[in-house]
Amino acid sequence: MNSPFTERRKRLRAAIHEAKLHALVITHPASWYYLAGFTGDSGVLVVSQGGATLITDGRFTTQAGEECPAVRLVLQKGSLTESVGKFLRERALRRVGYDASRLAVAQLSLLKRASGASTRWIPAAGLVESQRARKDASELAVMRKAAILAGDVLSGALKLLKPGVTENEIAAEIEFQMRKGGASGPAFETIVAFGERAALPHARPTAKRLRKNELVVLDLGVILAHYCSDITRTVYVGRAPARVKTWYKAVLEAQTAAISAVKAGVTCGDVDAAARQVLAGYKLDRYFTHSTGHGLGLEVHEDPRLARGQRARLEPGFVVTIEPGVYMAGVGGIRIEDDVAVHPGKTEVLTRIPRDFIEL
Repeated sequence: MNSPFTERRKRLRAAIHEAKLHALVITHPASWYYLAGFTGDSGVLVVSQGGATLITDGRFTTQAGEECPAVRLVLQKGSLTESVGKFLRERALRRVGYDASRLAVAQLSLLKRASGASTRWIPAAGLVESQRARKDASELAVMRKAAILAGDVLSGALKLLKPGVTENEIAAEIEFQMRKGGASGPAFETIVAFGERAALPHARPTAKRLRKNELVVLDLGVILAHYCSDITRTVYVGRAPARVKTWYKAVLEAQTAAISAVKAGVTCGDVDAAARQVLAGYKLDRYFTHSTGHGLGLEVHEDPRLARGQRARLEPGFVVTIEPGVYMAGVGGIRIEDDVAVHPGKTEVLTRIPRDFIEL
């Protein structure tokens, strides 16, 4: 029985052939894992009709041999770019694709010099990412577990929210509980924001202490078996004023509308518009300062992007976040986020903790 890595490389070779390339040079670690199972952080994966070759240095050869036995290994000699260039020359791979979004200008210049004048470097963005966006059953099974773990960790963190605790203390406990629950770590730097700082969508934890009558935003995700989750909840410590309750109601309705809009064949821009339309009805749309969501998988931000005017269409296998919010400078912010999988004819919310407004 073929491994998922073998099947993925087979599909990629078909895409390479269709693009009229001899090979694709892959420089992004998440894509190395997706195609070969390699978890090292230095190397280049070259996929051609002749197979897949991982060029890496002596620190990773034993690891690579264990993780991806079906992939040819080439030991890096000299610089990585020199080794890649030599490999391409020796195998007469002339039309070589690369993803410009994953390769620095300086790196490309060095690769062109190392591979020689007879090698033509052709931009070929998205050949791997378009595959990664469509999760198979085994990937979805892992992502369900990652989403549930993130929800469990967040639920536990809510019990620690008492006046006097610091953002740093809550963030540290969250990340400890992630690893205790089996995660390899956080999918991104955990966001813990109290009071006025909750108006910062990407607030980093600080020594600020929680006071009574403040909003609290917790945004976290775990990496479990290589796959990410991403969840946000907002609560109020104390008795919330009427305006805060109205803001929360508006954001929850916007998120519900966007989740309902998530269907195979729907454009990403239409999902974003569903959330904005609800907030506009509350005259809060100008306080929504980011996109409605993004793809999720081996990385916390993947294709597609759910934003204004995005014409890409959702497909079965996509997993996206839905996370509208409103942010009031000097007061705080409210964001509610869940992970949603697209299936043929239906959707599935992977994150499962309640979204009701909570006053602690």
